[in-house]
Amino acid sequence: MASFDVIFIGGGPAGYVGAIRCAQLGLSVAVFEKEKLGGTCVVIGCIPAKAMLEAANLANHVRHAKEFGVNVGDVSFDYGVAMKRSRGVSDQNVKGVEFLFKKNKVTWTKGTARLGGGSSVVVKTAEGKEEKHEAKKGIVIATGSRVKGLPQVGLELNKKTVISSDDALLLEKAPKSMAVIGAGAVGCELADVFNAFGTEVALIEVMPNILPLEDAEVSAALTRAFKKRGINVIAGAKIGNVKVGKDSVAMSIESGGAKTDLKVDVVLVAAGRAPVVEDLGLKEAGVQLTERGFIKIDEQFRTAAKGVFAIGDVAGPPMLAHKGSREGIVLAEQLAGKHAHAMNYGNIPNATYCHPEVASIGLTEQQCKDKKLEYKVGKFPFSANGRARTSGETDGFVKIIRDAKYGEILGAHIIGPHATELIHELAVARENEYTVEEIDLAVHAHPTLSEAVAEAALDSMGRMIHA
Repeated sequence: MASFDVIFIGGGPAGYVGAIRCAQLGLSVAVFEKEKLGGTCVVIGCIPAKAMLEAANLANHVRHAKEFGVNVGDVSFDYGVAMKRSRGVSDQNVKGVEFLFKKNKVTWTKGTARLGGGSSVVVKTAEGKEEKHEAKKGIVIATGSRVKGLPQVGLELNKKTVISSDDALLLEKAPKSMAVIGAGAVGCELADVFNAFGTEVALIEVMPNILPLEDAEVSAALTRAFKKRGINVIAGAKIGNVKVGKDSVAMSIESGGAKTDLKVDVVLVAAGRAPVVEDLGLKEAGVQLTERGFIKIDEQFRTAAKGVFAIGDVAGPPMLAHKGSREGIVLAEQLAGKHAHAMNYGNIPNATYCHPEVASIGLTEQQCKDKKLEYKVGKFPFSANGRARTSGETDGFVKIIRDAKYGEILGAHIIGPHATELIHELAVARENEYTVEEIDLAVHAHPTLSEAVAEAALDSMGRMIHA
């Protein structure tokens, strides 16, 4: 039996970042991961998906190259080649995590692990050997989440005609037609990708708006942009009469009082993920689950079992890689006896990498209304931004919601070019309680997309210059 200060079950963004931080703080650490290091994000999620989105963006730019004086001749698009490139990017990141483990002297073993009672973990290695290890300071469950189908409407995953986001990122070619069920971040991103590669895409969402967690104005703007590109967006939808065939799927869609029949080659289910809690020995150890099946934790990530912690997707929403990574850092500092800055769950950015990109921080306008807050809104369109005009990416806007009295930034919402990068100026501002006046005091270089953030701040004070 080997003994470590901390043992992590799961080597995704929560587990591997937590493990590295523990090692930096002088703790001995072991990580047990049944797949490749990096977890869903690196192996079959964020990283390969963003590589495919870059391919989609390039494909769309090529379609408009003539407008920039670039004549490219006949152009064809090959989803399989783009997919293989995305796998190469993923593999690079996996190797990067392996290197970081060696650099920080983190012990890791490929295998499945479960709680062994008390402070022990039982591991079955990839070679079939069973080992038992001890954790002196804590066991951290960071097993993440997995894709799921929609059996309640007859859409069980089968890897051929009903596929998950995981399956979509491994296809050799783009299908002729596809229905994407679920218009959250994953659904919108993959609808973008397949549309760019020539697939006839229907994007279907049961909620009244696509990207239902985002500000309603942003959702409406993305709907217009998608429809302009030929994506059939159907929100407020009810799915019925599903018939899964050998080479196609038929269904009926009710929306806005109208009922239509839809037949596609492939249905991509992107309607949420489920926590990975099976075969971990949770019940035997006394670890409790929430009603939705996540591991129940307190403010310090402690489960109901002494010495057992949980972080990342398995511990509940928001199910975001950067949220899990931050939890890993905070927990590592707690376990090392340091004063850890507590998680600020109210200031975690959302990012959707479709085109135009969408990013947000803080409250939506509707949430401000629901809370009966006194607020003012500032908006600035990218159509009035010089840098956006030069790149031909003028869809979208920056929207800042501020407290009416003191100028505190209650929420910020961006749809447009590089929105997922621009949001962080506002994330830093909110974390440090800056006001819109202080955003304005920072000189923004010209011409940059960031000027749109400054102008939105000015607009919230009634002082916008360029629109």
